[in-house]
Amino acid sequence: MNLLLDKEMSFKKYNVRLKDTIKTFTKRLFYALIDEQHEDELKFLKNTFLEITKKLSIEKGETIWEIFKSQFIDIRKKLDLDAIAIEKNDPATKSLEEVYLASPGFYAIAIYRLSHKLYELQIPILPRMMSEHAHGVTGIDIHPGATIGDSFFVDHGTGIVIGETSIIKNNVKIFQGVTLGGIKVKKSMSSTKRHPTIEDNVTIYANATILGGNITIGANSTIGANVWITRSVPENSLVTYQTEIKISTKKNGI
Repeated sequence: MNLLLDKEMSFKKYNVRLKDTIKTFTKRLFYALIDEQHEDELKFLKNTFLEITKKLSIEKGETIWEIFKSQFIDIRKKLDLDAIAIEKNDPATKSLEEVYLASPGFYAIAIYRLSHKLYELQIPILPRMMSEHAHGVTGIDIHPGATIGDSFFVDHGTGIVIGETSIIKNNVKIFQGVTLGGIKVKKSMSSTKRHPTIEDNVTIYANATILGGNITIGANSTIGANVWITRSVPENSLVTYQTEIKISTKKNGI
């Protein structure tokens, strides 16, 4: 035996150790974006990016890096709006500093915004690996292909799933356990819109599930906890799930 595999067996190699490299790259990219970008740090990020693109057989790595780097200021501006939205809407958050240092939702959004730019540049695999790093750290699964507007607020966040073709517009608030998914899972649908559109100023409470590419949640609507939606909702709507809960008093304390 040769380690775990017999010498006569032949398998394609997939560079799985890149997971560690991309984990480091993603974390330090976030740090550089939020804190001062020193020349040595940018040099490290560039060299690591070129190493990753080479191993993934992505051509024109230097050109892609320069385009990507040129968008850092715009990404940071969007993240500042996200941070303000979190500080403004979360009563448990006492300062913007707390958002940047301790909010899992903000970290997931930051990595999404970075990976989304690479997705827009049609870079394969790398954006998804970056988003999976954030998923593992925060429990929030945002596909880099999703389109998310300004001032995005994620509260708690654990268990959130936002699919590839989701469109989320401005000033949207999403709580833990929310799923924006596809109503059908078929490989043949990979190039079609499979996930919902969320218009401006919508709030979606915990564990709500919204499924389907032709589904739109109208502006200024509130989707209550545990709601399951497979049809569009007009603007200014309140959607709730009602269940009967009975509370009775025990006799003799039993």
